[in-house]
Amino acid sequence: MKILFQGDSITDAGRDRSDYHNLGQGYPFYAAKYIREENPDMDLEFINLGISGDQTKDLVNRLQSDFIDIQPDLVSIHIGVNDTWHRAHNRAWLGNDEFEANYRKVLTAIKEKTNAKILMIEQFLLPADDKDYFRVDLNGKIDVERKLAREFADYYIPLDGLFAQACIDNDSLHWSADAVHPNANGAEFIGRLYADAFKRIISK
Repeated sequence: MKILFQGDSITDAGRDRSDYHNLGQGYPFYAAKYIREENPDMDLEFINLGISGDQTKDLVNRLQSDFIDIQPDLVSIHIGVNDTWHRAHNRAWLGNDEFEANYRKVLTAIKEKTNAKILMIEQFLLPADDKDYFRVDLNGKIDVERKLAREFADYYIPLDGLFAQACIDNDSLHWSADAVHPNANGAEFIGRLYADAFKRIISK
């Protein structure tokens, strides 16, 4: 079974880009660890093609080489925060319609040109005084993701909400130093959710 991780720096997580089997130090590393432990008899191949700084438009640009040509059995996507962050300095937000169009192109191509199951992982923002204003734009884009998930996803991880819950018992710094990039605690948290999602997907 070929599992493809796709996204931005949260997925990239310092991976060695000369070897797409190198998973980096983020949630793909922990997801693969748990999935392997829980499925010792499965023939599993993990591929990480997340690229730091990517936005939804970048996923569109590398659809053929980094999605379709791979022909995964399962593809997960975690994308979106850079569509907000890269425009936050002047609040020239990307329209939600354009965000949806980009994401929809990716999901449609996966559906039409591969046989992959689709795991969508919601973008998130932890509480942080210097980034709370991102919510003006980000919340609407999360709503778009949820809408697309109902149409395309085989499973959806509502990560923004789950991290909001996790921050009740632990300060946001327990999970991330900058409210966006997970530390080891945050990466393992996502990896555990991913492995649970995998279990549900293969049981269908």
